[in-house]
Amino acid sequence: METESMEANVTHADIVVVGGGSAGCTAAIHAQQRLPRGRVVLLEKAHIKRSGAIAIGMDGLNNAIIPGFATPEQYVKEITMANDGIVNQRAILEYAVNSYPMIEQLDKWGVKFQKTESGAFDVKKVHHKGAYVLPMPEGYDLKKILTRVVMRSGVKIINRMMATRLLTDGGRIAGVMGFDVRDGRFEIIVAKAVILCCGASGRLGLPASGYLYGTYENPSNAGDGYSLAYHAGAELTGIECFQINPLIKDYNGPACAYVTGPLGGHTVNAKGHRFIQSDYWSGQMMMEFYKELHSENGPVYLKLDHLAPETLTEIEQVLHRTERPSRGRFHAGRGHTYGEDLVEMHISEIGLCSGHSASGVWVDERGETTVEGLYAAGDMACVPHNYLLGAMTYGRICAEHALERIAGSDEPRIDEEAVAAERTRIFGPLERPNGIPHHQYEYKVRRLVNDYLQPPKTGTRMDLGLTYFRRAEDELGEVGATNPHELMRVVECGFIRDCAEMAAVASLHRKESRWGLYHHRLDYPKLDNERWFVHVNLRKDENGRVAVIERPVAPYVVPMNDDELKGYHGLRIPAQESASP
Repeated sequence: METESMEANVTHADIVVVGGGSAGCTAAIHAQQRLPRGRVVLLEKAHIKRSGAIAIGMDGLNNAIIPGFATPEQYVKEITMANDGIVNQRAILEYAVNSYPMIEQLDKWGVKFQKTESGAFDVKKVHHKGAYVLPMPEGYDLKKILTRVVMRSGVKIINRMMATRLLTDGGRIAGVMGFDVRDGRFEIIVAKAVILCCGASGRLGLPASGYLYGTYENPSNAGDGYSLAYHAGAELTGIECFQINPLIKDYNGPACAYVTGPLGGHTVNAKGHRFIQSDYWSGQMMMEFYKELHSENGPVYLKLDHLAPETLTEIEQVLHRTERPSRGRFHAGRGHTYGEDLVEMHISEIGLCSGHSASGVWVDERGETTVEGLYAAGDMACVPHNYLLGAMTYGRICAEHALERIAGSDEPRIDEEAVAAERTRIFGPLERPNGIPHHQYEYKVRRLVNDYLQPPKTGTRMDLGLTYFRRAEDELGEVGATNPHELMRVVECGFIRDCAEMAAVASLHRKESRWGLYHHRLDYPKLDNERWFVHVNLRKDENGRVAVIERPVAPYVVPMNDDELKGYHGLRIPAQESASP
């Protein structure tokens, strides 16, 4: 049912999913299939056919727990080790138990995984301990398959609709507010439950190129979900645990050592020596990468020139066709080939992403946040190292528990004062057509992120950065817009600024170094489990400021001894070993 109310288009739904990427599509499909007579609405500020972090596809699943290759308990240990023990094991275990059924579902939908001659899944080893990588040589069709299933399931899709704030009613979720990024129409979707699937905070740091949208992560992911959850009163966690990835120098995409690893590729220094045992992304791996890059042994390279021609062809078919088709053109433009040249690597800008690290909205094993009726999945929900398969698996988990929650619940009330305030806030820039251009504001905030938050961190720099980020909140009121597209960019500037402030507050609070390069403080260079073996959570206080809450790490459901917890601290290969033939 749609009605005109308060000069806005009002839609009533049972469940609203915000974000049409992998997590959002899966959540919407599962919710609608389980609620055939109900209404599930999927909002996407772009178009679901090619939206989200895997808009052009994916070359494999990084964390597949396949029976016969690994157990859920082994995977929980792996991720606990990779995160220096600061995890909610119950949430990781819930993913691990449900990941294989998700793979089987994708297989039935037509997603093509690499299999052996006998028809079994062809699992590869990249992680430090276990084998969890499942290649998808034809993964370029994944998003199109998800879109087709969404449309067939009967979900109401609203493309080009940007969520700007969540509605609450007496402490529980009541819906979503936003606007159409093409015609500027204000939208209210009243709902009994909301599932946030908005992706990473990918436009936080500024890439080396200086291009605002030349980011490692999907540039449409500006931290929308982090900010939406924060302003609705939800807790966030691990925001000091930044995402930093290895990438190709001057090409802001992954070098994909984890893809080439099973075929014999690996990372080396300028002397041609391998210096780390595992190319699986972790904070400790990035610390060793950073140290080698800035030592007399730098730069750092991906080495493939020792592989057979047929192996290189196999690698090219994956790396140049699926996730980053422009990669082949980049190498060709420089006259480089894998068979004759090393691929120079560098370090990405910083971001927030649970898919690649451990920063996100605080959720339990049901995907529930600390706000009743609000759920989160994918790169913005803190289930560490969740990746693509984790996004889809938790999309299903969130849908299942949201359906349980809304059974028999009353229709929420619309807060008319909140709606009026939001209309004033988001359309204010149209009254300042000659105001500060959005791209100038965004560039300044993100340059400040690089200057004051980029690891290695210091308290003095972060304190100064926090001052600038808070001042930028007032300056946002001077940014102008002339059309709905520019309005979208201004709202994204607010999301980016919110994430920058939260990143500074959390990083200042944790007075130790942990997660390798992700949170390396020069003024507190040691890991301190006696004081800091806690979750550092953030929430919005009654004065509208970022408040810090420390939560104890829950008792482990998969026991770990001290040696296991330090398993990722021994990745470096001693110099004499790396130099040996």
